[in-house]
Amino acid sequence: MRSRLKNSAVSILAVMLIIILMAVPTGYEDAAIYKGTDRVRAKVLSTDESTVKSSGLILSGEQYCRLKILNGKFKGKETKGVNMLSGSLESDKMFEEGDVAHVVISYKGEEILSVMMSDHFRIGQELLLVAMFVVLLVLFAGKTGLRAVYSFVITILTIWKIMVPAYLRGINPVWCGIGVTIFLTVLIIFLVYGFDKKTMAASSGALLGVFVTCVLGCIFTDLFKIHGAVMSYSESLLYSGYQDLNLTKIFMSGIFIGASGAMMDLSVDITSAVNEVIEKKPDIKWREAARSGMNVGRAAMGTMTTTLLLAYSGGYIALLMTFMAQGTPVDNILNYKYVSAEILDTIVGSFGLVTVAPFTAVTSGLLLTKKKKEICGK
Repeated sequence: MRSRLKNSAVSILAVMLIIILMAVPTGYEDAAIYKGTDRVRAKVLSTDESTVKSSGLILSGEQYCRLKILNGKFKGKETKGVNMLSGSLESDKMFEEGDVAHVVISYKGEEILSVMMSDHFRIGQELLLVAMFVVLLVLFAGKTGLRAVYSFVITILTIWKIMVPAYLRGINPVWCGIGVTIFLTVLIIFLVYGFDKKTMAASSGALLGVFVTCVLGCIFTDLFKIHGAVMSYSESLLYSGYQDLNLTKIFMSGIFIGASGAMMDLSVDITSAVNEVIEKKPDIKWREAARSGMNVGRAAMGTMTTTLLLAYSGGYIALLMTFMAQGTPVDNILNYKYVSAEILDTIVGSFGLVTVAPFTAVTSGLLLTKKKKEICGK
């Protein structure tokens, strides 16, 4: 009965936190460029590419589409929309008859002034994918899977509602990132273990690893002379009126935030393993329990560091192919700023992972054997 109440309390706290985070305003909801507009779905009835200029793979000019508005203030109306092409394969899109587009309608009173075609409307497919993931997770893992969904939602909301606005307001990104990471680490592990010393043991080990990653990240970002503008869209952010932001510190915070998930994973694995050993052998000494945790950590570290490498390098396949196709010498590649930034991310994150294993083994050994002694004493 007591265990059920604890489990219910954890779920209730998670749901309450989600509701609170959803209600928190970011302060950036009403962007000036979207005032006096209606953002809606529209079905493409026909297209006109007469003004589109083609240069091989590159398209420029304007694609005009006849549209039927599907929702919002002008639902049911037919109008003309324009799809601006900038000559960039990365950002440009082409519409076909029957497509559903996300459009921005500028209007005055009941009159439509212009319709800009933002992109294909994908929210329906995104929601379907999320629903499939949630159903699979809950069916496979039950209550634990549901808690994983809670942690997933809370992480997204915390980053979007707390961290990103704080960065935009100029709050020190390193300290803010540390605060957010501590909050998420403790909360997510709490959702796994509930009210238990395992939560404290796993959280302590993970956060010590995060601290190591933070310190090394800050030191080697300076030594590598990496500027935060190496991050995607950072220049667009500066041109949006945020010239005073410290992009380098934002880059530093991204190093330990990006690696913190893998650290949590490893710390929970080691804590669970140590707890299992202690359950089977209640009279075990903390050093022996910690040694067992280290053995588990050694086995996991090899795959975890490779996981980080694959996670970071997966998005740079095209870049690596470009280097090879152009015959770029390896010493040139290793000295490029964006390559050095990825090396820094991967190696420093791996440093944190390697240190998480002994930290968690020791904290688990100390805290969990102490818990067992207290139970035996009673």
